[in-house]
Amino acid sequence: MIEPELSIGARIDALLDAEIAEAMAAEDRVMRRTAEAFQLTRRAPREVTVNFSGGITQRCWSVSKGDGTYRVVYLPTAGYFSLCVESDFGPLDIGVHGPALGCFGSV
Repeated sequence: MIEPELSIGARIDALLDAEIAEAMAAEDRVMRRTAEAFQLTRRAPREVTVNFSGGITQRCWSVSKGDGTYRVVYLPTAGYFSLCVESDFGPLDIGVHGPALGCFGSV
C-alpha cells in the first residue's frame, strides 16, 4: 500500500518504482528492456494540462520527458497512466491507458 501522507508526486514515484522493480525482476527480457528504456526518459512528476477529445482538459502529471512525439502522463482522477502525443496545444490523450510501462512500450 502506498502511504497516504505522501505528496502526489511521491505517490506517483512510488507507483513507478514498484512497476519498474517488478519488470526488472521478470524473466521476460522485453519487459526488462522496456523498463530500462523508460528509466532513461523518466522525469520527476510535473503537473501538465492534458487535452482530451471533445475539448476537455485535465491537470495530470507528466512522468516521462517528451521525445517530440510521445510522453507518458499520470491521470490522477482515473488512477492510471496514459500515452499522450505532443501537439501545438500540449499533450493530447490518444486513448492508450494502463500501467506506465505498458503505455511507454506501446510505441
